[in-house]
Amino acid sequence: MIYCSCVFINTVCDNKERNFHTNCRELYKNNIVGKIPKELGNLGKLISMDLYGNKFQGKIPESFANLKSLRFLRLNDNKLTGSIPREFATLSDLKVFDISNNDLCGTIPVDGPFGMFPMESFANNNRLNGPELKGLVAYEFGC
Repeated sequence: MIYCSCVFINTVCDNKERNFHTNCRELYKNNIVGKIPKELGNLGKLISMDLYGNKFQGKIPESFANLKSLRFLRLNDNKLTGSIPREFATLSDLKVFDISNNDLCGTIPVDGPFGMFPMESFANNNRLNGPELKGLVAYEFGC
């Protein structure tokens, strides 16, 4: 559960119901350790999420595919593993996607917004391949 502290940029709190809406989550360069909480995928009005420069481990939460208003997602410079969730291809508003400098694997999707991201967005993930060879190689081959 995420509680409202009203200290984040563009946060609107409803303390009576303990609900809050935010359109910007900037938690970069804080040396945060552990897994990225899947509950962040419940922040439906989120436009920007900057979690780069921490020590996050584990997989990128598939729940982020629920963030249909998301335009900026920066997860670079962490210790993330696993593959890029295929569901991210449905994030049609996504303009900036940076997962460089992690330990991701699998293939880079080509559907949805992925065709417009520069290769630098995926750099230094030595087990990441791409673009995806549809029908020829399993999506998570080698992960």
